[in-house]
Amino acid sequence: MAVTDDTWFTPLTPLAFLERSAEVFPDKEAIVYGSRRVTYREFAAEATRVAHALRACGVQQGDRVAYLLPNIPEMLVAHFAVPLAGAVLVAINTRLAPAEIKYIIEHSGARVLVVDAALHASVPQGLDLAEIVTVTDPASGATPEPSVGGISYEDLLARGDDRPLPWTVDDERGTISINYTSGTTGRPKGVMYHHRGAYLNSLAEIIHSRHTPESRYLWTLPMFHCNGWCTTWAVTAIGGTHVCLRAVDAAEIWRLLDTEGVTHLNGAPTVLVTIASHEGAHPLPHEVVVTTAGAPPSPTVIRRMSELGARLTHVYGLTETYGPYTVCEPQEGWLKLDIGERSKVMSRQGVGMIVTDGVRVVDDEMRDVPRDGVTMGEVVMRGNNVMAGYFNDAEATEKAFRGGWFHSGDLGVWHPDGYIQLRDRAKDIIVSGGENISTIEVEAAIDSHPAVLEVAVVGVPNEKWGERPKAYVVLRPGESLEEAALLDHVRSQIARYKVPETVEFVTELPKTSTGKIQKFQLRERDWQGHESRIQ
Repeated sequence: MAVTDDTWFTPLTPLAFLERSAEVFPDKEAIVYGSRRVTYREFAAEATRVAHALRACGVQQGDRVAYLLPNIPEMLVAHFAVPLAGAVLVAINTRLAPAEIKYIIEHSGARVLVVDAALHASVPQGLDLAEIVTVTDPASGATPEPSVGGISYEDLLARGDDRPLPWTVDDERGTISINYTSGTTGRPKGVMYHHRGAYLNSLAEIIHSRHTPESRYLWTLPMFHCNGWCTTWAVTAIGGTHVCLRAVDAAEIWRLLDTEGVTHLNGAPTVLVTIASHEGAHPLPHEVVVTTAGAPPSPTVIRRMSELGARLTHVYGLTETYGPYTVCEPQEGWLKLDIGERSKVMSRQGVGMIVTDGVRVVDDEMRDVPRDGVTMGEVVMRGNNVMAGYFNDAEATEKAFRGGWFHSGDLGVWHPDGYIQLRDRAKDIIVSGGENISTIEVEAAIDSHPAVLEVAVVGVPNEKWGERPKAYVVLRPGESLEEAALLDHVRSQIARYKVPETVEFVTELPKTSTGKIQKFQLRERDWQGHESRIQ
């Protein structure tokens, strides 16, 4: 007979992860940051004290608490302390301007802001908050600005106490965090994660990135980005060790790889380029699982990291899908391929993660496109690991879920083996003389030249064809390359109509804080004075 009594049902929440690890691994290193070493017992105790302190500041059930911190221990603690207080975490991009931060704080209705002293210049004036709390990190060398006011993190801790709190929630579909999108095409939208989705996606991260209690995870990915792809909760769940990193610095990354026994790290392909291209790069002392997403990694990046001894896990997702949603699951036969061919198949976005409802590629009528690796459609998802909706934006939510599936805005193909592969963002695809040109494909062809470090391709206006590809290229240090030589190389890789009309060599490309190249900045410059079809 089936049990129907609700007392047999326990709502899922990542809070349970820290409760368990504090019981099972009380004296184990949970957090490493410079000389600072925090055990799981201490981790749970600080989360409890901060939760009580937030309540003492007036934070009530469902209130939002904003954090503007780099990847330091206090940011990790927040991922448990805030929901333990019954509140909702709003982790803010540390590279945003004051006006953008003001909008997020006001739109979310945050009651408290916790901010790093080094980021005081980004704190806007006139905020309606119950409290501003400043974290002073000795590693930054920054001191608090008196004009910001508020209290110190130590003062906040003093408001709390050690009384036990339940590591449970009444409603697993209650909001645990709100993550704001980049807002490159308008005001940023607040993506709502619930406890159930965060719990399940954390388990998927453990499985697909192969975490174990021996994991020592290096924080090269911002914790504010999709709550660190839910790895804040995942590594804690398995009882691994978080190695915090205040800023992405290649020399420091290599030092930590060599001295802290790092086994895992996550990052966008541009972060991997930074690591692999550093003058101190060398074969890794042991296998490091590198999970990459944020943009399709080129076969060249995959090959370079593999040659250093990294084991790459390629995932794909969006802020709206708790970060990673698909994974390019490696197949046994791939090991028999040469590194070039293996890198190509590994660059695909793959299949739905183990906790998802799968992924589809559909046409404008929501019909599946043929699995021929050629026909393009839009990538759509649904299920536990898709957002609950946009905070206070019913219209945008309805539009995003038309047809009952979340529309990613990414264009891709479906291969016969069921793996999807992105071709472009809908807004990035180049339509030249009626032909669709994938900027990702063109970028991969350019990136395969040994002198190229980074590349971005955008469509630029053309009187005859409407638009044509243009490449922005960053060369490797010490390398020189003529445009003609590069284009000759590209012609040997792809069809001539896809070859860029021009190449502009630059010293750097505009990027987001998570390493994504901001093509819209390049595109806007080239389309000035023209009526672009791309908004």
